[in-house]
Amino acid sequence: MTDPANLAEWQTSKVSVQPLTEGPPRLGYRVKERTKIGLRQWDQIVEFTEFEPGRAFSTHIVEGSVPVDGRWTFDDDGAGGTTVRFVAEGALTGPMRLVQPLVRAGIARSFRQYHDLLAQNVEATRR
Repeated sequence: MTDPANLAEWQTSKVSVQPLTEGPPRLGYRVKERTKIGLRQWDQIVEFTEFEPGRAFSTHIVEGSVPVDGRWTFDDDGAGGTTVRFVAEGALTGPMRLVQPLVRAGIARSFRQYHDLLAQNVEATRR
């Protein structure tokens, strides 16, 4: 989930992901993501601000037009699987403030789809 080489496999809006930090993902690790939604495309620099493999990780948009940070937590579901929880936080500024409820709903919908795809990919590798 944290390997930049795999990000576009489950976050389908990612056109490319380029590591900016040498070595494996860890606290402080940065990537440059190119995202495309509809006709709009943009770049953003993302930093891992929390990194506890198997437990939690958080990201912060260091540079980019959509300042939304994310935090994922992982819990044993008691049946041999993992429950993943995701929380997005951030406030839009300027004219984008007016459409914040729509953006929030769109982000929630997108990440539900991304996590469903991630779960499918994980299940496929277990077979």
